[in-house]
Parts: sequence; structure tokens; C-alpha cells
Amino acid sequence: MSRYATTDLHGCLHTFRYLVEEELRLTLQDELYLLGDYVNKGPDSRGVLDYLMQLQAMGYQVQCLRGNHDHALLEAARHRWCWDWLGPRGRLPTLRSFGVQRLADIPAPYLDWLAALPYEIELPDFVLVHAGYDFALPPLEMRRDYATMLNTKKFVFDPSRLEGKRLLHGHVPTPTAQVRTRAATHPGVLGLDTGCVYRQNPELGHLAALNLDTWELKLVANREPLYSISKR
Repeated sequence: MSRYATTDLHGCLHTFRYLVEEELRLTLQDELYLLGDYVNKGPDSRGVLDYLMQLQAMGYQVQCLRGNHDHALLEAARHRWCWDWLGPRGRLPTLRSFGVQRLADIPAPYLDWLAALPYEIELPDFVLVHAGYDFALPPLEMRRDYATMLNTKKFVFDPSRLEGKRLLHGHVPTPTAQVRTRAATHPGVLGLDTGCVYRQNPELGHLAALNLDTWELKLVANREPLYSISKR
């Protein structure tokens, strides 16, 4: 059995499938953790969600937590928030992938799946979150500060607030070489977002997966057909 974590798929279905089936060769005994942002920016948000649901239905141990893009899509589709921050170039590929013209018309099973996503996953040795925590808050309050957990781009890590567990997160695209170098040191906190969706940025454009037991880092270059948002 192996345990893996990856993050920030952003509609990159072909790249994610290649990671799962060719690089990880995922088995029913393995565990795969995803740190959020399955939708928006890339070409096939619906395809990514379909594949994740398919893996879970087939009995694969795939656990997914919520990212800020997943949360924003859900809130906008259920009329709780005005989704303007991506602009048309960010919004239209997502709508096209679902075959709808309005977010409210995204089929309910996808919205229900997104609504059930947790904000964090705790393992015996790791805590997984999409963006990070405000470590200045008391521990219980820190882990209920969902806005920070989804959106923060900078924090000062305090392992004592996580009972000594390591922290894995996504959210902030980081050069692939930098993530590889940091992973080799087995750090207390590691960001795994290597900007897969930004295929035209030479320092990004990869999907990273970390083996939580061996610290081996798998990197898959973006394998998607051409699409509009491919440079940061």
C-alpha cells in the first residue's frame, strides 16, 4: 500500500489520468489524497469531477478536500455569491465542459459532491489543507477559519499547532524545481502546487504527486489539448 497526495488539477483531466494510471499505477489498496481545485481555468472541469467520482465508485481510496475554486463554483451555482473574479476567459471553459450557459444549470450531482468536500484531512502524520492556516489563532479557531484555509497565500508555520504533524497544501503555484528541492529535505510544510494548468510557463506546467511514506515526488508535464488559459 502506498499513500499519495496531489493538488490543483484545474480541469486538466488528461494529465491527471496519466498520473493516476501510468505514473502511480494506483491500486485499490493505495490511498490518494487531493488538496482541492478540481475546476476552473483548464479545459475539462466536468471530466475531472467525473473521473474522481468514477474512481471512488470503483472502490479506490480517493479522498478529496475543498479548494477555493471548488468553493467559489459551488457558491455561485447556488446563488450565494457573484462569481466575477475569474472573468469570461476563466468562466467559459468551465461552463462549456458542463454543456451549460449558466452556473445554476450545472447538474445537481456535481454540486452535491462539491458541497460534501471537507476543508481539511488529518492523517496520523500529516494535515492536508488547500491553502494553509492562520497560525496566530488558537488551534481550534485556526481550524475553523475556512476563508484562510481556502485562500491564504502566506503564513508562518507553527508545527506545535498541528501537534507536530507535517502540513501539505496547494493553492500557490510554485516552480517545479523549487518543490522538488524542498521535498528532498522532508520539510515540516510543503506546497505541492506546481501550476499544472499553466502549460506555457516553463517553470510551472506540471502536476506533482508526493509519496507520503517515501517522499518520492512524481512530476507529470501538462498533457492537455490546447486551451485558452495556459499562461500565468
